[in-house]
Amino acid sequence: MRERTLFTSESVTEGHPDKICDQVSDAILDELLRQDPLTRAGIESFAAAGVLVVAGEVSTRGFVDVQRVARGVLRDIGYTDPDYGMDCEDAGVLVAIHEQSPDIKRGVVKSNAKLGAGDQGLMFGYACRETKELMPLPITLAHRLAKRLAYVRKAGLVPYLRPDGKSQVAVEYEGGRPVRLANVVLAAQHHPGVTHAKLQADLTRLVVKPVCGRLLDRATKLFINATGRFVRGGPEADTGLTGRKVIVDTYGGKAHHGGGCFSGKDPSKVDRSAAYMARHVAKNMVAAGLANECEVQLAYVIGRSEPTSISVNTFGTSRLDEARLITIIRRNFPLTPHGIINYLKLRRPIYRATATYGHFGRTGPGFTWEKLSKVRELQRYRR
Repeated sequence: MRERTLFTSESVTEGHPDKICDQVSDAILDELLRQDPLTRAGIESFAAAGVLVVAGEVSTRGFVDVQRVARGVLRDIGYTDPDYGMDCEDAGVLVAIHEQSPDIKRGVVKSNAKLGAGDQGLMFGYACRETKELMPLPITLAHRLAKRLAYVRKAGLVPYLRPDGKSQVAVEYEGGRPVRLANVVLAAQHHPGVTHAKLQADLTRLVVKPVCGRLLDRATKLFINATGRFVRGGPEADTGLTGRKVIVDTYGGKAHHGGGCFSGKDPSKVDRSAAYMARHVAKNMVAAGLANECEVQLAYVIGRSEPTSISVNTFGTSRLDEARLITIIRRNFPLTPHGIINYLKLRRPIYRATATYGHFGRTGPGFTWEKLSKVRELQRYRR
């Protein structure tokens, strides 16, 4: 009998306090990149009890009305009622943005072709064959559930929902293959007048079943607002901070994480751009049939262009050894900050869309790192 195991991943809705902050940081970055593609920025936001603080370091020729952008993000999410504890019209927005340190600029800005890494660190990219997006199934389902929660709220299908929410799924594997869902967890902020029974029934019918479908069975356990009540939510009930949902943003814990967040950072910061490239490499390697599962690590030092190390793990699913795979990667993918930025077209205002429901496994013109543009070149190494 093949071994059965469980793996769980979670996601959060766009109204979660941490995701408010990610969206504000990336919306400000987008506005600056729209005016000055060479903007360098590290923007972080903090949300709590009706107050939003936006801080960080920026070097740019552009200008952004931080208050206007932040309030627009709150409005788009649905924080339009003072009863929610954060209202787009009345929230206090405090700004503490300063010029980027010249010590960083000294190492990063040499010339365009020799652009140095904006920080030191290590970044991971991952791909597997569990979904058509070549992403792990648990995080894929968790994102779909969270996105569906937001959809039924905004579309008026479940009008008593409020913006905050979370999802979680436990996938059961047999012999390494996903076969069913052991449990599904939803936490959905709601109006105080709704009963727990109605909320459970509505979310089971309109959220869980449309997303999870055939993976549900009679033994699957559903935990919907497990405490029975979730009225106070958002920044009124919990603080939010840019970059605190790094596992939600990536692979749901199925792969390693280097520790650096993405939102609010321009692409000269390899925390973001190299993580996108590592995903692009891993995804194309799997799609080309060089491995069924692939994790790529890139490491950099501030001010230097070339990665200080490359590591590849295919978990025993490739016929090629690590040294050969690294040679293939170096020959086929640009790995300097300048090369990554140009190849993936990262100096564009594309980042707010990444700030919710994961940076990977996505479609759309901004998600260039998801394109399978190297498959044909890589397939020749299978011979």
